[in-house]
Amino acid sequence: MTSRGTVFQEAMLGRARLSDEDRERPVRLDLVVRAGTVLLPHRTTRARVTGRVRIAGRADDAEAQGELEISPLARRRIRYRISFAMEGRRLVLDGWKSVSPARPLASMTVLPYTLYEDGERVGEGTLRFPLATGLLPFLTSFRFPRTADSASDLDPAPRWDGEPGRTEVWYTTLTDPATGTGVWLHHEVVAPTDGSAAHAHGWVAVFPADGPVEHARFGPVSWTPQQQGYAAEGIHARSGQLSGSAGPFTWSLTETPRSGPLYTFPRWSWRRPLLPAAHMLPAARCLYSGTVRYGDSELRLHGAPGASARIYGHGNARRWAWLHADLGGGDVLEIVAAVSMRRGLDRLPPLVFLRLLRDGRPWPRRAERTAVGWAGLGRFRADIGLPEWRVAGRVGRRRIRVTVNQPPERTLALAYTDPDGSPAVCRNSETADAVVRLERWWGRWRQEATWRLPGTAHAEVGDR
Repeated sequence: MTSRGTVFQEAMLGRARLSDEDRERPVRLDLVVRAGTVLLPHRTTRARVTGRVRIAGRADDAEAQGELEISPLARRRIRYRISFAMEGRRLVLDGWKSVSPARPLASMTVLPYTLYEDGERVGEGTLRFPLATGLLPFLTSFRFPRTADSASDLDPAPRWDGEPGRTEVWYTTLTDPATGTGVWLHHEVVAPTDGSAAHAHGWVAVFPADGPVEHARFGPVSWTPQQQGYAAEGIHARSGQLSGSAGPFTWSLTETPRSGPLYTFPRWSWRRPLLPAAHMLPAARCLYSGTVRYGDSELRLHGAPGASARIYGHGNARRWAWLHADLGGGDVLEIVAAVSMRRGLDRLPPLVFLRLLRDGRPWPRRAERTAVGWAGLGRFRADIGLPEWRVAGRVGRRRIRVTVNQPPERTLALAYTDPDGSPAVCRNSETADAVVRLERWWGRWRQEATWRLPGTAHAEVGDR
């Protein structure tokens, strides 16, 4: 089941006085607020906050996060608690707008706050919402996306129903913000075309920012159908929890969803498997905490951004490219470009399925638009190769250009077998580089946004 949530953006300006200084410094907050329900003024609503906190000369954290309590009538306050980094320290901004019926406008635009470090007060200040320049962007930023409100939405049941010639994949990719290390967990079920027993296998890989890629495989072992998630030989991949061991690796991670589902392929293709394969993310963005140990190394994760995804189909494509890019501020880009193995389709250029989740809304609205085109505009195009590959296309008044680079020293090649016994090779990098350019037509093409991801993009190119 799904319901409507609320997403909006807010900017505030002000001053801060830190305890270790005698002068005040300018402060700016640029926030994205996400609530799981539609905001109603007579109720108390709790929402997640992500965004950027800047204190002139002292802090500039684009990965700040926290929570917002919105209760303008019930409790007559809007409380902010935002955690951010400053010079290697972790501070918490805690304050609230005291809503007064006598002064509604003034009281809802002024935020006195206190700064804390480990519970100790280290500063204070006041922020103000700039009505003259901020009101219109604030009002137009409101979105009401569908959100998951049950465990089944975030952890859809396994799709395989015993039919031979099918494969199903659960995989997770993430980036440690502290070290730049990437992690890849791949869990797969293969039901051979000849009707023999299905088996489970997979692998774990770690991509250090300044060292060689290390990995280990597990399986194949017999597969027992599950009601939820993946479980085989002590390895588990379920919504909220990932754990297991393979070779010198052991891992135990908690997964916290930060958004609703994102269907890379058309939504109907996940429930009605008419296409050669279907791809979706139960949550477009998640945060991961826990540990990954391998050999003498230990990676400790706290709030590492990433996502888990699902694939169900007949096997791998003839040739494919994949990208998951966390763009910051809750925005996510997901791309699958592939040439099918089916006769006739295998003669076509790569079909592109691209979904950009921006400000809580997917673009384009229908996944088919990037694959088949619309209104004579033509479909998206992919130039698949290594170490660099590209995707570009237009829907309506927006166009996007994506360039991905997978340096050989940061790319891992793994071979595996499809249900029909044919081999395939994927070349994966969880520390790839990417540049994403989004433009909008206003009489001419004008830049709407540009994202540069040095070493934090998750990417793969595969072939036969």
